[in-house]
Amino acid sequence: MLEVSLRHLVNLDEVSFDILMRDYGQEVWNFAYSIVKNQSMADDITQDVFLQVFRHVTSFRNESSIKTWLLKITRNISYNYRKAAFFRKVFLVERIDRTEYSVSAEQSYFDKEATNDIWRYVFKLPVKSREILILHAKYQLSILEIAQVLGIPQGTVRSRLFEARKKMNVQLGEDYL
Repeated sequence: MLEVSLRHLVNLDEVSFDILMRDYGQEVWNFAYSIVKNQSMADDITQDVFLQVFRHVTSFRNESSIKTWLLKITRNISYNYRKAAFFRKVFLVERIDRTEYSVSAEQSYFDKEATNDIWRYVFKLPVKSREILILHAKYQLSILEIAQVLGIPQGTVRSRLFEARKKMNVQLGEDYL
């Protein structure tokens, strides 16, 4: 992944912006989706995130990585969408498509079912637990980076991560032991 240099980010030109969107667009979309659980809203949020980045690129203070900054913006915009009146409708969780890794159709089916079960459990977690678990497991952010994205102390991140893992272990233990 080519990362846009900080110098290019401050003087955001079309090429740098395209690189930024290419490098981080999918991660922004995935994180937005993990919060709102709706594909079209995740699309809108992703557009809004990059629009905000383009408009407010000078607010990047270089106190965190570009990725951490983008995920924090994504989180804030996602929460704004969730608060909006139109989000009060009930959305069905759409299945997350997975590529086929298994040789047999039977094994592929069981792999998909197991993955879908895990994601169902993740999406049943309270938002605070879910976002920490996803930032840590999916995006490989450190405790410090998660604290920066969420604007909370590192100790709170550790305790929420511990609780999220514990809840997942209870759920998975019931079905997979």
